[in-house]
Amino acid sequence: MTLNNNQFILILLSILFFIIIFLLLHIFRKKNSTLKLPSPKLYQNYSFNNYSFKTDFKPSILAVIKEQGILDSLALFFEKSGYSFTGVTNEKDVINKLKSENYDILLVDYSITEINSALFLEQIRKLNANLYILLLTNPKDSIISYQKIKDLDIQGYCEKWKDFNQLLLLIESGIQSVVQKNEIKLINNQLFDTYEQLEKSYIESIKTLRYIVEAKDTYTRGHSDRVSAISVLIGKELNLSNEDLGKLEVGGLFHDIGKIGIPDTILQKDGKLTESEYTEIKKHPDIGANILSSSSIFKDIIPIVKYHHERYDGKGYPEQLSGNKIPYLARITAIADSFDAMTSKRTYKKSLSIEYAISEFERCKGTQFDPKIAELFISLLKNEPDKIKEIQQRHSV
Repeated sequence: MTLNNNQFILILLSILFFIIIFLLLHIFRKKNSTLKLPSPKLYQNYSFNNYSFKTDFKPSILAVIKEQGILDSLALFFEKSGYSFTGVTNEKDVINKLKSENYDILLVDYSITEINSALFLEQIRKLNANLYILLLTNPKDSIISYQKIKDLDIQGYCEKWKDFNQLLLLIESGIQSVVQKNEIKLINNQLFDTYEQLEKSYIESIKTLRYIVEAKDTYTRGHSDRVSAISVLIGKELNLSNEDLGKLEVGGLFHDIGKIGIPDTILQKDGKLTESEYTEIKKHPDIGANILSSSSIFKDIIPIVKYHHERYDGKGYPEQLSGNKIPYLARITAIADSFDAMTSKRTYKKSLSIEYAISEFERCKGTQFDPKIAELFISLLKNEPDKIKEIQQRHSV
């Protein structure tokens, strides 16, 4: 039985779908031992009466309180609970500790400072923006304003002498919040790792599609590599950023990926295409853009894939964009693509010389090609042809 082109594509996409599903299952099985949702009860061995906290993650606590007796009581409590606790009696030690060590919770006696307490808290926030801060106040102290509490992201406060149990409950709330944030951070990191694995699998699938395109169309073999390299060369001459050079490199590699959806009879035809065949092949930029749109990792190169056949005068395809409406990187890729098409050998034509290509870019700048980019490329072909020839030799087939 002979498969037509649509059946071939359907079978191919089905195979890729099952490959991705298999990879997903493999990744999640691998992650299953480490990726756990937070338990509804964070404290597996929690006793309200004796304030016993036992969690996998133990926040480190720093306290600055005038009264050594309160520090001693807190130190005894946290020692029994298995937490890391450090107590100091002046603000200078707090600053030094925060500069040299990492803490999760800070307990501050609001009357401790010899300088303005609000300024002291501002210093702390500059040193550690994520620190969970709790304030202890005296009834006689001037209470910090609600707005200042919001501005400095103070999580809670209570009176120092009112009730020691109230202080412990406040600290318990802080511990719970820090533990929850740590759990969420851990889960987010693991999900990010999983997402990266999925993206990697998808990229490998797209690469597989590219190789299949090359198998369908022998002309494409080596063409995409040369377009990628020449596009990057032009980008360097234009002093583009490394980020844009990276987009040109990947965009060039995948610019013809949409040919996967074009019938073999058209791709492999030796002679000139008919009007209906040419209409069919003009669909490949849209097909390529649709394939790559399934993953956000390709969002920056989709404009290259979709618009590399637009013309500066608006007579290209698929959307007849003109001038600066054509994405800049697509205008660069269009020149690299056209140059390689001219200078590559095909079954129905011989390869053309660099001199001929120069004359074509001279003739078509401002109509088919961006005039400024074309002028730069013409200069490159005239003055540094060895760079182009090196790319052609490196990616010859």
